[in-house]
This record gives sequence, structure tokens and C-alpha cells, in this order.
Amino acid sequence: MFESLTEKLEQSFKKIKGDGKLTEINVVDALKEVRRALLDADVNYNIVKEFTNKVKEKALGTEVQGELKPNQLMIKLVHDELITLMGTSETEVNLKGDPAIILIAGLQGSGKTTFSGKFANFIKTQKGKKPLLVAGDVYRPAAIDQLKVLAEQIDVPVYTEEGEKNPVKIAKAAVKQAVANGNDVVIIDTAGRLAVDEEMMNEISNIKKETNPTEILFVVDSMTGQDAVNTAKAFNDRLNFDGVVLTKLDGDTRGGAALSIRYTVDKPIKFVSTGEKIDALDIFYPSRMADRILGMGDIVSLAEKLQAQYDEEEARKLQKKILKDQFNFNDFLAQIQQIKKMGNLKDLASMIPGVGKAIKNLDINDDAFKEIEAIIYSMTPFERENPQVINGSRRRRIAEGSGTNVTIVNRLLKQFEETRKLMKLMSGSGARRLAGMMSQMKKRR
Repeated sequence: MFESLTEKLEQSFKKIKGDGKLTEINVVDALKEVRRALLDADVNYNIVKEFTNKVKEKALGTEVQGELKPNQLMIKLVHDELITLMGTSETEVNLKGDPAIILIAGLQGSGKTTFSGKFANFIKTQKGKKPLLVAGDVYRPAAIDQLKVLAEQIDVPVYTEEGEKNPVKIAKAAVKQAVANGNDVVIIDTAGRLAVDEEMMNEISNIKKETNPTEILFVVDSMTGQDAVNTAKAFNDRLNFDGVVLTKLDGDTRGGAALSIRYTVDKPIKFVSTGEKIDALDIFYPSRMADRILGMGDIVSLAEKLQAQYDEEEARKLQKKILKDQFNFNDFLAQIQQIKKMGNLKDLASMIPGVGKAIKNLDINDDAFKEIEAIIYSMTPFERENPQVINGSRRRRIAEGSGTNVTIVNRLLKQFEETRKLMKLMSGSGARRLAGMMSQMKKRR
């Protein structure tokens, strides 16, 4: 995410020399590079100009306090201005109403249907709501099927009307059903087009008029850069939506949409979506995004993802097994599954301060565990429970069954044994302190 922008901004800060204060010469030189980096990221020229002018105004003549260096102070000034540009603080979605009605808008291919499923999962698991999904895209049968598949994954009902081609009627009928069945949030997935057109705008305007939604969310593909901002303006002029959802932030995005939309339409970014997994949806925090853009990582979001997968009872059981030296391949496999649930591995690693730059050229993908899983699944239940019985002949059978070779199986068994020893060593006071921290985080939620 934002790798190119991050790298170019880092280069611009290196141009600042001297001690004591930021001078006009080094500020102008650095901001010239900042301006170029933002323009390359597809941020609107007028926004870039205003942004750099504000940073320059704050920077000129500013005394460098304590042990700060001039380039560090410049980073702070750019960081603060990025936060202001993207919205200062997070903005929650409005779920008040009986039921609350959430209208999802956007172009075809922006990720509306996927977001609708993710959002239903989010409010069900995080907010304790009983959502009803509405298949309002009557022109694309695949959208209806996709919504049904997503809904089945999270055990949420979907309202559809076979043969009905009027999305306004479908939406109104869905609201009535939600009231009758006790669903407190109605999420209406609407049809998109390849480009903004009058027919689409009239249709979604009529849905808005007839259902009076609590909240309208505009979904935009962040990989489309400045085009996304122009589309957002067109939709906002017609719908006056309440918030923006940025999708595909795990792709090769230049960042222009994230940095420009709030300024252009004066509406908050409320969610960011990465990947296809149903739980890959996050609240948008401007300060955390600024951290990531400037290569500072996002340790808070990483901690929240870890905490979301943390189960105190399971952790206690696992700790007992570790202390008794009973940690086995079933436990190992369970830990892998938890890590995979947290999201894209490279994106997770980039949240650790300093790691993003180090791994930018590495190919880290969600298939990283496939070989390990294949080897474990090729073991018998007895072998998984009792790794010490895996002798030479068993290793050859496991290698053949997993499509690997004995060398790879031996390496995994050695790594597993080393991991088991390390876990036992760390399972005392350090693990208890970690469990305590996780418990406190859970209480504060």
C-alpha cells in the first residue's frame, strides 16, 4: 500500500540539511520533491499546491526543539498536514433507525457487492446488529449470486425478488420484510455502470427518495486514482452521500484517491477494504493512514487485528499444553489458520514500523503456508498428536503425500521442534503479561 509514494517522500526528507531551524532553502527543496511525489500518486494539482503551501508556511523559521533534526521536524509537519487533509479523525457510520437503512452506491467493478457482505459481517460481529442484505442490482445476475454466497458465509439473510426488474420496488419491499423479521439494519446493494450516466443516477436517486436511507456510502476503487475523485464528486452532487469506502487498498494503489476525496467532496472516508476475505474491512483512521504513508507502520491496527483473533480460553489451554511439552501439529496448524484470518501477509508485515521498506521487493503472498499445511495434512491424526513418532519411513510417506521431498519435511520438523522449545521457554511470566495485556484491550473495546 502506497509503497511508491512512501519511498519518494522519504527521499524528499533526506534533502533537508543543517541544524537549529528549517531554512527557506532546504524547505523549498524538500517540498519540491514532496510536490512531485504527490502528483505522481495522482493527487489533484490544486490540492498538492495548497498542501505544500501550508507545510511551507508552518515550516519556515520553525526552531528545532531538543534532539530533533530538521528533517524529522519536516516529517512531523507533513504528517500533521496529511491527517488534516484526510479528515483529522475517524467517523462512525450511522446505524440509528428502526431499521437503519444503508444505501451502497458506486460504479460497476468498484467492489460494492463485496463491501456489502463485509459491512454486514462487520456490523453483525462488531456492533451486534441483525442485518438484511438486499440484492438491488437487477441487471447483473452474478451480483445477486455473489451476494448470496457472501451472505451464506456470515449467516445473514438476503432479500431478492425473482423476475422483478424494478430496484425501487425491491428496496421498499425489503424494508417491510426487515421490520416484520426484526432485522435492524437494511443494506441495499445497488447496480453500477462502467461510467456515470443519467439512467443510473435517476435510479439510485429514486431508491434514496423512496427508502429515505439513514446513510449513503459511496464505494470507490482506490486504484483508479484521480478518476475516482471525479466520480465521487459526480455522485455526491446528485446523492449528497454521507461517507466514502475505499476498496482494493491492497493493490498497486498510488494513493491519490485516499488523499484527495475528503478535500474534494468534504465527506469522510469511513472504511477501507483490502482483499476478498469477508473480514478484511477496517475503519478509516486518518492518523494511522498518515503513519503508513510516511513509512511509520501501523502498530495499533496490527494489535487490533491480533486482539480480534485472540481467545482467552483457548490461549490458557494452549499455554498448559506448551508447559507440559504437549504442543503438537494440530496446535501448530490452528495458529497458522489464525494468522491467515488476519489478512494479507505482506500488508500485515508492513504495519510493523520499519518493516514495510525492508520487504517492499519481497514476494509475500497468502500461499506462503500452503507447503506447510500440505505436509501437516499428509500426517495421520496420531502423527499430528505425537510428532516424536515420525521416523524415516513416515517422513518419506509424508513427503510423497504432500508433493514435497524428505529434505523439506525434515526442515519443517526441525523448525517445529525449535519453535516448541522456544514457546516453552517463553510461556512463563512473559506469556502471562501478554495475556494480561490482551485481556485489558478486550475490556476497553
